[in-house]
Amino acid sequence: MDTLIVRPEIAVNEFLPIFVGSSLVLVFGVGYAAIITLSKMGYFSKKWMPVGYLFWVLQTYFLYDFAMRIQSNHFTIKVLMVTMIAYLFVPHLYFYLIDESERRYKKNDEIIEDKNNT
Repeated sequence: MDTLIVRPEIAVNEFLPIFVGSSLVLVFGVGYAAIITLSKMGYFSKKWMPVGYLFWVLQTYFLYDFAMRIQSNHFTIKVLMVTMIAYLFVPHLYFYLIDESERRYKKNDEIIEDKNNT
């Protein structure tokens, strides 16, 4: 017996908005990660961080718009939004872990230096 898979059809006039919207998801995602990372590393002032968060909001909006245009089901949309919330915290978690590891191993480095100097 053959199974029938019913997929929603996407109108021809929706192709360009879908393509542009999905491209903007990538652009704003890279912009968010770059601005937050460069701000945390000290290359940009901390004043740039709100611009990074604005990029995250725009990325989330365009991802939601994209999901609605391709007629995703409700579960998929919820998973995408939870993923976006996780993506908001990933750069902060990364730099937190780096800072904590530097603090932890800095003490060990000082002990090793003292032993080498004596």
